[in-house]
Amino acid sequence: MEREILLSGIGGQGVQLAAKMLAHAGMVEGRHVMQFSMFMGTMRGGSSDCTVVVADAPVEAPPVVPHAWAAIAMHPSELGAIERKLRPGSLVLYNRTLLTEPAASCRPDCRWEPIDAGRIASELEYGQGQSLVALGAFCALTGIVSPDALKQGLEQLLPPYRHQTIPINVDCLAAGARAVADRAGSVAAWSAAPSTGGH
Repeated sequence: MEREILLSGIGGQGVQLAAKMLAHAGMVEGRHVMQFSMFMGTMRGGSSDCTVVVADAPVEAPPVVPHAWAAIAMHPSELGAIERKLRPGSLVLYNRTLLTEPAASCRPDCRWEPIDAGRIASELEYGQGQSLVALGAFCALTGIVSPDALKQGLEQLLPPYRHQTIPINVDCLAAGARAVADRAGSVAAWSAAPSTGGH
């Protein structure tokens, strides 16, 4: 079983780190993963897109995933590209801070779940953590990886000069999970625990 997740936003929202954390957490939990990214050269404001595939067997998805099981949509400018790749019934966790409600033109055959990621990150005084807020919420909704597996990746993925941000990044993950506590586990990613490790 493969779960393809699209993460899309703009530079400065933390999309790339969130994707790396999800992929790393999958490996920590003994699943097979694939992760690749596309982003513009600008540090902030340019498009930032990632695909993560988490599977319970060797990944068979091609380098460019044509269809996805779920998406985390952080910015409305990238929404159209995401929608074209969604399967009917896909989960879309969207940043309600920037996308107030799915427009009438959005895919009605998908499940749209809101998270006020930008507002929550702003309240934590860490604007670049909004994608981690969304990631914490996404993992709480789906159970695709555990909170502990997500946290384990921070020290390895962040360069030493950014290790002082580990506590606030953990706070962002936890805040996202709390924000969807009433919906936690409502979109189960797996029907069983992972088998042996892989990547």
